[in-house]
Amino acid sequence: MRSGRQAAILEIIGAKEIETQEELCAELNKRGYTVTQATVSRDVKDLRLFKVAGAVKKYRYAYIDDGNNKISPKMHNLFRECVLSIQPALNQVVVKTLRGNGSNAGMIVDKLNLPEIVGSIAGDDTLLIVASSEEKAQVVVEKLNEFLK
Repeated sequence: MRSGRQAAILEIIGAKEIETQEELCAELNKRGYTVTQATVSRDVKDLRLFKVAGAVKKYRYAYIDDGNNKISPKMHNLFRECVLSIQPALNQVVVKTLRGNGSNAGMIVDKLNLPEIVGSIAGDDTLLIVASSEEKAQVVVEKLNEFLK
């Protein structure tokens, strides 16, 4: 039941712009799945859905995952399109993104598994990366700038 419902969610968000969990509930109900917003919320988390700018609506749910920790071409393009700047600040790196894309950039940076990164925190339009030293922060900046190409 759950895997079928989650497959239906992926089909729905692939076919139309869905901005809210309530819209997703309504679409699932049309397909015969009786769900609550709480169920959809868990599915959104399990599927690692995130929001990107929509063409018609302000935001829409999106899904990018190739089943492993590799960076897909879609993820690479998303990173290039949403990152505005990357700057070192002592042992930290500040990545400025388009509004609503800080967590998307953070997800991609996490998948890179850079050994220089101790951790990161994402906001709406900023990703803060902590490195173990100033030198390693500079290495992170260089690697991320290279990834932008």
